[in-house]
Amino acid sequence: QVQLVESGGGLVQAGGSLRLSCQASGRSFSHYAIGWFRQAPAKEREHVATISWTGVDTRYLDSVKGRFTISRDNAGNTVYLQMNSLKPEDTAVYFCAAGTRWGISPSAYTYWGQGTQVTVSS
Repeated sequence: QVQLVESGGGLVQAGGSLRLSCQASGRSFSHYAIGWFRQAPAKEREHVATISWTGVDTRYLDSVKGRFTISRDNAGNTVYLQMNSLKPEDTAVYFCAAGTRWGISPSAYTYWGQGTQVTVSS
């Protein structure tokens, strides 16, 4: 069982930056791939970034490549999403999720946090 808590969301102007954190508790955090997803109103949840359990492999949504960076600190049971050059279209609730399968589909992940709101004003 893994519990996930996101933090770091907020209101920022376009072009600004935020760093989201996903703090995990429970067993074997370092054995899980961690993904960040987002969901805007009336839209489906979409994959943003994923990092493997080793931290070596990452994958990003095309529209965030070069702007977002995912990283993990297994000793601290935390995964980060650094978001730079934010755009209004990045506005959404951001969720982190843990799973033993590598993938971009939400179905690949077993454990989910409650989400943190990111709002980017124009």
